[in-house]
Amino acid sequence: MATAKIGDMITFKRDGKNYEGTVSGVRENSVIVQYGYSKEKDEPLTTIVNHKNYKVQKSS
Repeated sequence: MATAKIGDMITFKRDGKNYEGTVSGVRENSVIVQYGYSKEKDEPLTTIVNHKNYKVQKSS
């Protein structure tokens, strides 16, 4: 399994829906992903995804 790097595009599943996002940070067991933007809060939507739970779509 390839570990994502900062800037890579990944896909992951959350609450039965598929999401695509850009890796903004890499940790030992997970990555931090920006996957959208909240207009109400005027900030990016981010989440943490375990290395086992995503697929790299496009490497930077």
